Amino acid sequence: MEIWDGYYRDGSLSGTDLIRGREIPKGQFHLVCEVLVRHVNGDYLLMQRDLSKPNYPGYYEATAGGSALKGEDKITCIKRELYEETGIQAEEFEEIGCIISEESQCIFYSFLCVTDWNKEDIKLQKGETMSFKWVNESEFKRFVHSSEMIETQKKRYMPYLKKCSIVPGGQL
Repeated sequence: MEIWDGYYRDGSLSGTDLIRGREIPKGQFHLVCEVLVRHVNGDYLLMQRDLSKPNYPGYYEATAGGSALKGEDKITCIKRELYEETGIQAEEFEEIGCIISEESQCIFYSFLCVTDWNKEDIKLQKGETMSFKWVNESEFKRFVHSSEMIETQKKRYMPYLKKCSIVPGGQL
């Protein structure tokens, strides 16, 4: 059983425990963190979702991430998720976005991690990921502008994508 801290819309703790798979009470949210990984040489890491995943099975995504466990802040969560899903250990993250989803009752924090991790040392997490690939910036731009990228993730990364001119003016 996975337990999460409950949050109010403003990001403050509500003092409520939420349990994965159970209905989240109205006015409550849970924290979800994701990280875009860029190698120091400019390549981006794409992870392929396991075929057993209920949402977007087999899709490549430009992230590692997931729900914060009870007691975790956003940095602790993203360090754990990055390590679990890729094997990458990192200490420095740049926050590149925060979106509140009323529909999914989530507060999504997005981060960027620039790493010099050995590209061949990526470790897959059984049941979460089944493959990975590194793509250069032009391949990443093509991915972002295609239907291959999960649309909700594209929206959450939009501030970063605009800042880096991957999406000029935010147009897709």
